[in-house]
Amino acid sequence: KMSSGTADLRQRKKQNCTESDKMAPEERNKENSKLGRSPKYMLIQRFAKLFFGCLAAVTSGMMYAVYLSTYHERKFWFSSRQELEREITFQGDSAIYYSFYKELLKAPSFERGVYELTHNNKTISLKTINAVQQMTLYPELIASVLYQASGSEEVIEPVYFYIGIVFGLQGIYVTALFVTSWVMSGTWLAGMLTVAWFIINRTDTTRIDYSIPSRENWALPYFACQVAALTGYLKKPLNCSAEKFCYLLVSASTYTFMMMWEYSHYLLFVQAVSLFLLDGFALAQTEKVHEVYKIYLFSLFLGYLLQFENSALLVSPLLSLVAALMLSKCLQMNVKKGTFMSRLLKIMYVYLVLTITVTLNFLLKMFVPHKENEHLLKFIEVKLGLNTTKNFTMNWLLCQESLQAPSQDFFLRLTQSSLLPFYILVLIICLFSVTQVIFRRICGEPLKETVKLEDGRIGERPEIVYHVIHTILLGCLAMCLEGMKYLWTPYVCMLAAFGVCSPELWMTLFKWLRLKAVHPILLALILSMAVPTIIGFSLWKE
Repeated sequence: KMSSGTADLRQRKKQNCTESDKMAPEERNKENSKLGRSPKYMLIQRFAKLFFGCLAAVTSGMMYAVYLSTYHERKFWFSSRQELEREITFQGDSAIYYSFYKELLKAPSFERGVYELTHNNKTISLKTINAVQQMTLYPELIASVLYQASGSEEVIEPVYFYIGIVFGLQGIYVTALFVTSWVMSGTWLAGMLTVAWFIINRTDTTRIDYSIPSRENWALPYFACQVAALTGYLKKPLNCSAEKFCYLLVSASTYTFMMMWEYSHYLLFVQAVSLFLLDGFALAQTEKVHEVYKIYLFSLFLGYLLQFENSALLVSPLLSLVAALMLSKCLQMNVKKGTFMSRLLKIMYVYLVLTITVTLNFLLKMFVPHKENEHLLKFIEVKLGLNTTKNFTMNWLLCQESLQAPSQDFFLRLTQSSLLPFYILVLIICLFSVTQVIFRRICGEPLKETVKLEDGRIGERPEIVYHVIHTILLGCLAMCLEGMKYLWTPYVCMLAAFGVCSPELWMTLFKWLRLKAVHPILLALILSMAVPTIIGFSLWKE
């Protein structure tokens, strides 16, 4: 039954792809003939829009990377310092990562360097550890291989090569945010505004200024690429070639992100919860959401094998949640539609998923020996008041500024740059629209295949709903821990920029207001250009 069911599902997906590929050009040709434009003219216009948008995205990323390099040089007078003084500029515990990179370069061979790191007895007194696994040194392994393989020894110093890669990744980070906002809004003006807000609020969007080698600076650019690809993957209508490209990019970036940061699976867990809610409200194609779940499973097991059988990935809440979701889906597929049992499963779906997730995670922790990330779970328990401790390390962590609730200065900075007011406005409009769509779905009204501008239904677009849920979840975490703002604020920049530049969002608002004096579509198009332009001029003064 399962094999025939999956075969039918694949056949349906192929038919949908071919139908959408055939229908899309016909619909475009009809629209073009109505407007009196030839297909050739429209093709040139679309190509020019894509070319200049990509050029703006890449240029923004490159300029940001150059800006970081220049700023770092002027802040520390990096080129005029001795080698030891340069390493001291890597503040906090991040300097230890660079020391491992140096050890790899000093080793007689790469294999010998890796062996010494996997049998390290210098970091912890009287103890031999696998530093590659416990400290996630895969970025240093990659950087050392690239440095030696590219023959850069005679061209550039190791420290400049190392920080150059990190600054380059930050450029990719900004480019990915640009592309995400562009895909959502349909205009690369939103991407430019995202980058502007990101840079002006740099103290709250990134920690690159004072901890270059930290794991998040290596990992978050890949997560931003994954989010950009996922946005494109959820979007509809989408032709088959674009869907496959987005799927492959989601797969590659998810696995790479998981290899770069030991806490990556927790952030992916938050994303999986967002997708679960999106699918639970029936606002996205179930097949696409479950394909993403398969990517999570593949990345977890491949990561487990290549990270020296890292048991932290097996007891991860991400694995338990995805396994529960897949199992619940199998139960639903095996029960005949229209029966009492199928209706009961639909009603109990959320409860079933939560029960299986908690039970599975509890069983895995019982049978899988693990020590990694235990301190994180204990910290959460103490932070939420569920437990008390006399442990010095735990109490020291509770006193750290990054683990406290965000200060008023944080909200003042976001308000002064006009980011927070526009984010709240966009979020409220999107939330109300999504709520309307959910009520329509409960009443049995189907979703439209394509949402047009005049419909004023921005809440029917699955990629928008996903981002709204995702930013709310990340925002809740940022309200508890100030350190989480570095995950939340970049997506605040992206969502706010998308909203003010999107004619659909303004059209949704005007539909509710029932404007009659001015044509709502014309006003929506004007505001989607005028508002970001005004914001841009005000940010230029900043």
